[in-house]
Amino acid sequence: MKTLLITGASSGIGLHTAQRFLAEGFEVINLSRRRCPLEQVTHINCDLAQPGFIEQAGPVLMPLLERSEQITLIHNASRLDNDSAVETPSNALRAVIEVNLVAPNSLNFFTIPYMRPRSSILYVASTLSEKAVPNSFSYVTTKHGQIGMMRSLTQDLAGRGVHTAAICPGFTDTEMLRQHVPADAMEAVASMSAYGRLIEPDEIASTLWFAANSPVLNGAVIHANLGQVER
Repeated sequence: MKTLLITGASSGIGLHTAQRFLAEGFEVINLSRRRCPLEQVTHINCDLAQPGFIEQAGPVLMPLLERSEQITLIHNASRLDNDSAVETPSNALRAVIEVNLVAPNSLNFFTIPYMRPRSSILYVASTLSEKAVPNSFSYVTTKHGQIGMMRSLTQDLAGRGVHTAAICPGFTDTEMLRQHVPADAMEAVASMSAYGRLIEPDEIASTLWFAANSPVLNGAVIHANLGQVER
């Protein structure tokens, strides 16, 4: 059995990625608060913001992972706040760190012992994993952290036949983007790619599928942004 374990597959990139891996014959397990709408997906309801989520999910996950000959773990769920580096108290930063960094580490710690050769760990990072813009302090900080976590995994998994990579989408037409970008600004945002449009979620899903099956990309940071126009 080949298994995709993914967070946040209820919509957007996560949902399209679940669809892609199902079409390729994978069993798919989703961890999120909202249920994935795909009937074939095994949904484990949990809140990644809560430190004990893995204890809740573990008893269901364990038998599914034990019989998997190949596991792809995709850290897709993220929290995005509009905040400033000069105005964000530490408790607010900790809340974002919990979802964007601590939860992925908890899942890695739980899942890696079940991973056989040809398995993979992928991060849905961001263009903001390697640069910054105003008023995205906690997101920028934690997305930079995901790159560091991925690169550390590459070193510490050496010899196991398990590879890892980070996919950095540009502006993708998702629920999260539309929650944070006013409708009258969407055209300007789309024009920031060299193609003058938003990325479709299934384009990122295809990139994740490719990365999951390409161990040569071990440790790679892949820019999936249609060619970002820098102004």
